[in-house]
Amino acid sequence: MGNLFTSLLYLSLFLFFYKINATSFLNSSKANSCNFFRGKWVYDPSYPLYNPSTCPFMDPEFDCIKYGRPDRSYLKYRWQPFGCNLPRFNGAEMLLKWRGKKIMFVGDSLSYNMWISLSCMIHSWVPNAKYTLVKTGSVLIDLTFQGYGLKLSLYRTPSIVDIVNENGKRVLKLDSIRQGNMWKGANVLIFNSWHWWTHTGRDQPGRDWNEPSKSCKSETQPFFGLRYPAGTPMASVVVNKVFARLKKPVYLLDITTLSQYRKDAHPTYYSGNHFGLDCSHWCLPGLPDTWNILLYAALSG
Repeated sequence: MGNLFTSLLYLSLFLFFYKINATSFLNSSKANSCNFFRGKWVYDPSYPLYNPSTCPFMDPEFDCIKYGRPDRSYLKYRWQPFGCNLPRFNGAEMLLKWRGKKIMFVGDSLSYNMWISLSCMIHSWVPNAKYTLVKTGSVLIDLTFQGYGLKLSLYRTPSIVDIVNENGKRVLKLDSIRQGNMWKGANVLIFNSWHWWTHTGRDQPGRDWNEPSKSCKSETQPFFGLRYPAGTPMASVVVNKVFARLKKPVYLLDITTLSQYRKDAHPTYYSGNHFGLDCSHWCLPGLPDTWNILLYAALSG
């Protein structure tokens, strides 16, 4: 990819910036002494941030209300950092600030989960705004808010590097990112680092929160302790060590722990496009909205 990107932000997803003043952004972010990622979930009756029935981008896989989830408390939790407050999301302001820019999510269904969330959050602020939605096969989705020129794109891929067929086998080419040509021109690229950070197989196992007989299917409240019993996933430790050695400026936007707490926020059986128990993805509205609030806070500097 050469010098396509000027600096790097890691998110448990991670972002590359191109054609923006990334150094200024990183310096202003580091100057903020508040740690947005240490905090707790609090009940907020003003939530959720949008009505899924009026969002034209909602996917049945994440529309838990439509597909019969009987409880509603999972919609009402807001992430509250210790010692400071997150900025309130303002979709109209984001459209103006990022006018004419392109933000692209690259990844699997977890990225799709987050892309839909941000699309719905912005749409709720400008429900009458015209938009175009273009799908290129099963790989690329481009949503453009006309009048603002902001494009939210999703490139569906199970890995960042290329997967090729060699001798009848699928091979992961760690030194090849030819599909990266599809990402050129984006001002911000958002990658998720790995999908399976809150569960094993189809379950987020109850042993993670000291209830080994349970899974996510019966959970209606977050984990409220200050220390998640299962600790930090080893994959997160590895990624942090790798990022510590990077020479490019790095800003860590770490959503891992706050997401582990949300054992109540999975679709379980309330999905229109997923068979069996789903403890991998997240209901919308729901947890991915908080990821996007944190993203909004970071991009706002």
